[in-house]
Parts: sequence; structure tokens; C-alpha cells
Amino acid sequence: MSIVFSALVASFVGFAASVAVVLAAAQAVGATPAQTVSWIAGLGIAKGLSSLWLSWRYRLPIICAWSTSGAALIAATTGIDLPAAIGAFIAAAALTMLTAGFGPLGRLTERIPMSIASAMLAGIIFRFVVAVFDEMRLSPALVLPLLAVFLLARLVNPFLGVIAALLAGIAISFATGLADWSAVPSSLTTLEWVTPRFDAAAILGLGVPLYLVTMASQNLPGFAVLRADGYAPPTSAALFVTGLMSALTAPFGAHMVNMAAISASICTGPDTHPDAGQRWKAGVLYGFAWLVIAAFAGLLLALIVAMPKALIVAVAGLGLVGSLTGALGQAMVAERERFAAVVAFAVAASSLSLFGVGSAFWSLVAGLGVLTLDALAGRLRARS
Repeated sequence: MSIVFSALVASFVGFAASVAVVLAAAQAVGATPAQTVSWIAGLGIAKGLSSLWLSWRYRLPIICAWSTSGAALIAATTGIDLPAAIGAFIAAAALTMLTAGFGPLGRLTERIPMSIASAMLAGIIFRFVVAVFDEMRLSPALVLPLLAVFLLARLVNPFLGVIAALLAGIAISFATGLADWSAVPSSLTTLEWVTPRFDAAAILGLGVPLYLVTMASQNLPGFAVLRADGYAPPTSAALFVTGLMSALTAPFGAHMVNMAAISASICTGPDTHPDAGQRWKAGVLYGFAWLVIAAFAGLLLALIVAMPKALIVAVAGLGLVGSLTGALGQAMVAERERFAAVVAFAVAASSLSLFGVGSAFWSLVAGLGVLTLDALAGRLRARS
């Protein structure tokens, strides 16, 4: 696999496998079609420039991605409009930059048990996976073939299963006349500024969880991929650059960029180039590819938006099955923490909202609270 081919495949996988989740996030906070195009374009610019600069500067194949788990979190959030959401995005980006330069914050984040953080993420994702089967009841002729294609394609290559399902769904939609071009925005890519509003409830209920799930489910695995292929990633620089780019593009709707894991694995191994010292060029080309995607975001989204709702919901859910599997597995690893993890999962999967703060934050509170009670009870039993 050549450097050019690896970079193009990684960028295509990064877009097609999870764009439906980002669209769901934009809809959840009331973004208009033009603002949704701006959202995707902003993410493309942030991913492209971050990957290009970091790969060139450190001569490493540093691949950046948008936060898919963060998009799922946003899509599951209720009662937050776009300006407040953007304020929360900026807060999450600021926390990421602080983590890069302030060690105690990173260590504090690492002290949150992986079981609780994973259970929170699993609860958020669970709603999307279940929605696949809800849509199957309403549109079986479309969703059943997508599920079959997904299950068969993943036997060949797990991360291509969602792409195969998306392409099959687009083909079926065209063949059956389900595509609706009347709702497609006619404008090309534009960036639309939205003045952020810094709302305490939105920052607590969305910004802090967005930072935590991005760190736990995206940045840490992304660094692990680089280490597995023999590289020493510049963790502080990568966190600062991705945090800075996230903050700069947030007013255009972009929610968060971070280290990639699945897309990165396409560019960091020997299939990209036998000489590990040459693979950084794939990161640069990947960055340029995402700048091209940003330039044509309007046209790409026009195709996606024309598809039936059942296709978007199904592809979003199927794209998160792998993340749900991993999160549930991590949540259940420690036997002594399983009960607290289940509580955290249940709260995150609910539609709970207290004092204007959504279920993701309360999931952490509930899980950590139960874990603390269990620890105190264990100490009392040990003394008696």
C-alpha cells in the first residue's frame, strides 16, 4: 500500500464511516443546513491543518480525526441550542490545551476509573445502536439489506463494514426513488460564524463530558496506535495543537478534533511504507486530503442529506457498534466496579436532565458516587 493510497483511504474512511453521527449532532442542537455544511468544513480544516503541521513538524504519521464519540454525545443531548453548544465546544478545547500544559489536570482525568468513563460512553452510544432496529421496523426494505451488507463486509475488514453499508444504502435509495433532492441545499461550502454563548449548564453537561470522552476514547487510543508501530508521539504538542484548532474552528460549528485510532492505523504500519521514517508523508497528504474535503463539504453533504432518514440513522448506529462493543468490554473488566459501571451506563442511556444538565454528566456523578460508597463499605467491613 503506497503512501498516497494510505492517505486517501484513511481520509475516505474517516469521512464516510462517521459523517452520519456528525449530522445527527448538528440536528440535535438546531443547526441549519448551511451551519451543518460549515460544521463539516470547520472539522475538515481543523483535521487537515492539525495532521499536516504535526506530521511535518515531528516527521511522524500523526493522523487527526473528529471526535465521533463526542458527536454521539452531542446528538444525545437535549435542551442546548447551537450558540450554547459552541460555548461548550470551546470549553472542551480549552481543557484539552490545559491538559497539554498542566500535568495535574491530565493526572486528575486519568484518575477517573476507565470502567465509569467507558460506561458513560457506552450509554450514550447505546441509543444510536438501538435506533438501527427501530428504523428497521419502519423501513425494513432499506435497513435489512444495509445490516446484511454491514455484517458480511466486516468479515473481510471491520472498518470497511460501515462504508459498504453506506454505499449500498445510497445505491438502494437511488434505485428505489427514496432519495429526496428537494431538501438539498444548493450552496457550495461556506463557513458561517455563530457567536458562542458560555452557559454554565451547557459547559457542565456537554463541555466537560465532551472533553472526557474525547480524551478517553479518542486521544489515548490514538497515541497507543503510534506507540504500537514504534513511534514516540509528542503527546503535549498534539493535545495543544488539536485543542487550539478545535477552539479556533468551534465558532463555525466544529465540535472537536483529536488523535485518530482506526484511521491512523491505516497510515502508521509497514503497508504504508517499509521505511518507518518515510510514513510521515502520509500524514501530510492526509491533511491535504481533508482540506479538499472541507472545500467540497457542501457538495458531499448534498448527497448525504438527499438520502432517506432511515439510511442516516442506520449508518450512524452501525458505525458505532464497534465503539459500543469496546466501551462495554472496558466497563465490565473490573469485577468490583461492575455495579457502579452499570449504574453509570443506565443513567447515560436515559434522557435524564437535572438543573439543565444532561445525562452524561450525571452518569459520571452516579458512577463515581456508587464506586465511592462501595469503597467505604468495603473499608467498614474490613475493620469489623
